[in-house]
Amino acid sequence: MRIILIKRMIGRAAQCMDGVAPVFLDKELNDFVPQEGTASALYSTHRAALVDYAAGIVGGRAQAEDVVQDAWLRIQQVERGRLLEEPLRYFYRVVRNLALDRIRVVKRETRRNAEDTAPELNAILDEAPSPEDIALARDELRRVIESMAELPERTRIALVMHRVEGRKLKEIAAHFDISVSLAHALVAEGMRHCGRVVAR
Repeated sequence: MRIILIKRMIGRAAQCMDGVAPVFLDKELNDFVPQEGTASALYSTHRAALVDYAAGIVGGRAQAEDVVQDAWLRIQQVERGRLLEEPLRYFYRVVRNLALDRIRVVKRETRRNAEDTAPELNAILDEAPSPEDIALARDELRRVIESMAELPERTRIALVMHRVEGRKLKEIAAHFDISVSLAHALVAEGMRHCGRVVAR
């Protein structure tokens, strides 16, 4: 680029010296010389379009804002070291590359997290009951419900109060106005009956 610029400048200067053609050398040089704050000017002028472009790649506005900000910082660094022929096109290319890099990083982290949690998930899946276990448990529950229906009402209520509701024997005794030992006997009788039915 610099060689082309120098060749043009030499050519134009030669034309001016020969008086062949009037040249607006200053204007032509301004087209090639980087203006102070070109990245900043592009950033402020095209920011919304650049963010929209990045959002289409990364899938989110917040990430797109970060990508455009990073691109602006990189372009500022590049401008200090060399001349950008098409700075806006370059800006879009940097945005695209950074957005794709961000997607790769997210995919890599997702894959790594999945690998880290895979043993835990497998352990949870291993603890899950099999279809056979579920069928056996349902059958056992059905038999317990049937056996409870066979119990006398007071025994069934005492059993439910103690085993399901978690009530103490004193509370059961107070509910039926009986002794604690009789409440214990009712609960024990209900447990024995259900155990016999389930064992069949």
